[in-house]
Amino acid sequence: MGSLKKLSVSVIAAGVVGALLTGTVVAPAQAAAKKKIAFVMGAESDPFFQAMKVGAVAAAAANNVELIWQGYPSEYSPATQIPVVDQVLALKPDALVLIPTDPTALQPSVAKAKAAGIPVINVDTHVGDLKDVLSFITGDNADGGAKAADALAKAIGWKKGKKYKVVVGLTSATATTNVARLDGFSKRILRNYPGIKIVDKAYSQSQPAKANTNVSNWLTKYPDLAGIFAIDGTNAAGAAAALQAKGLTGKVALIGYDAYKANVDLIGKGVFTALVAQDPAAEAKLAIEYAVKYLNTKSKSGIKKNVVIPNVVLSKSSTAADLAKYTYVQK
Repeated sequence: MGSLKKLSVSVIAAGVVGALLTGTVVAPAQAAAKKKIAFVMGAESDPFFQAMKVGAVAAAAANNVELIWQGYPSEYSPATQIPVVDQVLALKPDALVLIPTDPTALQPSVAKAKAAGIPVINVDTHVGDLKDVLSFITGDNADGGAKAADALAKAIGWKKGKKYKVVVGLTSATATTNVARLDGFSKRILRNYPGIKIVDKAYSQSQPAKANTNVSNWLTKYPDLAGIFAIDGTNAAGAAAALQAKGLTGKVALIGYDAYKANVDLIGKGVFTALVAQDPAAEAKLAIEYAVKYLNTKSKSGIKKNVVIPNVVLSKSSTAADLAKYTYVQK
């Protein structure tokens, strides 16, 4: 996956944020006394994670804690994420919020944090064994996949007795969100829409350019392709670009995941039939609040082991208010 590049790192101290707003100066000793919560994601530049940052920063400021926000700039993979986690753990945070890029490869990172006395919360994705994870917070991924199947079947005009070819673009074969969405999508198609066949899958490592190439290859390989399920935001962005470049807007149905502003804007232009929107800011906010609660009380009381936040499907029939409400905000 390449050698570790210079990391994009931002440390947000709630006290410093307050100082900027009030004109007061926070003494170094005061800042050092704050609890430190580290937040490590996969591809830091992904708008989904940038939207998470909005929720994390707000929660850190509200709870008077220091937020260490760190991630590899662009590539979503264990090879790039594990060194980032190691660097963060060396900073000795009081808690770690981790979005693991692989359930198996990142399990030792959770064990390493536990050995150092650092509680871990998983957000969005999770490690395989959650016994040492305080809480796992995510969107309803299986349901999102099922809803994507319904939207795709409607978009291609599914009729019993006819055959349709569809493809799926993913970021990773093992990221638990992708696995759950594909499972929900596949099961709904198998149960409700005979004749629709998933003829191919490809992976992008959260890079829109790679997703664009994957879709361009499919459009050449399958001239009778009926639809595409882009299973997350970067794949959606890449797929949209490929369809527009080949003049196939509206001719190949595109169902995407994640309400990036650029993608939401393309609903009205007919590039996306539908987008499944999550609430990344709410996920991050709750993760910070749970970490603070645990650090303050040393108790799991009031902290749910598993939290699932519902998805929303956006389409041309969605109101302007809903489109604005669920579009991911970035900083």
